[in-house]
Amino acid sequence: MDIKVISGDITKLETDAILVGHTEGESKPGGVLAQVDQALGGEISRLISDGAIKGKLNEINIINTLGRLPARRVAIVGLGKGAEINVNRLRGAIGEAFRALRRASAQKVATAITRDWGIQETDTIAQTIAEGSLLGLYTFRHHITKPPEFKEIEELLLVGPKPFQRQVAEKGLRTGKILAEATIKCRDMVNEPANVMTPTELAAKAKQVAKTYGLECTILEREDMKKLGMGGLLGVSQGSVEPPKFIILRYWGADKKQTPIGFVGKGITFDSGGISLKPSENMGDMKEDMAGGAAVICALGAIAELKLKVNITGLIPATENLPGGSAQRPGDIVKFLNGKTAEIGSTDAEGRLILADALSYARKEDISPVIDLATLTGACMVALGDLYNGAFSNHKEFLDQVVKAGELAGEKHWQLPLVEEYKEQIKSDCADMKNIGGRYGGAITAALFLSEFIEDTPWVHLDIAGPVRSDKDKGFLVKGATGIGVRTLVNLAMERAKKK
Repeated sequence: MDIKVISGDITKLETDAILVGHTEGESKPGGVLAQVDQALGGEISRLISDGAIKGKLNEINIINTLGRLPARRVAIVGLGKGAEINVNRLRGAIGEAFRALRRASAQKVATAITRDWGIQETDTIAQTIAEGSLLGLYTFRHHITKPPEFKEIEELLLVGPKPFQRQVAEKGLRTGKILAEATIKCRDMVNEPANVMTPTELAAKAKQVAKTYGLECTILEREDMKKLGMGGLLGVSQGSVEPPKFIILRYWGADKKQTPIGFVGKGITFDSGGISLKPSENMGDMKEDMAGGAAVICALGAIAELKLKVNITGLIPATENLPGGSAQRPGDIVKFLNGKTAEIGSTDAEGRLILADALSYARKEDISPVIDLATLTGACMVALGDLYNGAFSNHKEFLDQVVKAGELAGEKHWQLPLVEEYKEQIKSDCADMKNIGGRYGGAITAALFLSEFIEDTPWVHLDIAGPVRSDKDKGFLVKGATGIGVRTLVNLAMERAKKK
């Protein structure tokens, strides 16, 4: 969809639809909606009075103008109660509205950049509408040969009154498009089946992003991992014929003397559980186990496109976790890059093994602070459901920055404790530790395992197992991969760039 900023009178534009918002509890139209209402002879006022239009959050009403406006239809989206309107609610309402407009066969849509949306800043309004519309209209049809039953919306006009801050709006639009497109790229990668998105293909995607946006890209192969002593990554990869990859992306937006921030993403392109085999039900969803790695790759592309003044190193250990004659066994002991050892209690606790080598590599390179994203534990989803990421940290200030960045993106992070007493659960009689604890506190014991490899480097671990996918279309999310983490990482980089 092509999105443009123009100035003019939205009621004079010839389009398939005009999109306007209405706040719950308002007894009559205001702003642009009042102008549209006047042109329609008070029809919207009557519908509000009759209770047909309530303004409840995400409520959609589409009215035919019957030639009384150049636009063929008016779509009115409910914004909810005025005191509760924020960027995240607006982003979701826009996503719902654009799916409704696509179902109504609109191909050219216009909406006004005004404070009617409940947001004050011109650039924020433009950014939010861009994100909500693009993310809400996302579809994944790469392997469907039958043409879709709908036509895609081709053009969106963001209309400001004369005069207005057009350059400010265009800046917000550009940011919103970059964030949305990076998230869409991540969704595409995560939605791909595992026979397509292999570790080799994930590395190829990283190279492609690096070439497009001017990043440095290094791919470590199996022999490189052996020389470094990456026993965690090598052990997990043993059962697969697909070679493992350790992907390193570097973005230099500031003076190279400045220490880079570390973005680490889990890249298990398919997780069968290995010898500790998972149940077959829903095992196909385990293609999503590389979502953290995809988020890191796509976020770095967006950060480079925005030319943010920060330095960032992305680390993505990538492999499959499969059973086989050469697969890692429960009871095996592996040695990691930093020299520590772990007994394998379960081969299905593989994410922490590959992340241990990645975090050790970050320490070796003096990267700081470090944030990792991983679909690490079902236990985190049991604790927090599918709306919240579990957040663990050894550094409150950095954690606060991550949580704030997530809030701006509409991605929710909830802090869980790193309980020292629970380390007892991952003690081993024959190695420094074991890779799985007892039945309770599984997300915590997984994070405690990772903490052994980051030590005193400021660090946040995000367990994204719950929000990695959506089971239905809702707001700016659609069924399938959500692209979780991309916009949190970009927002974090933007905030840190402001402080340099």
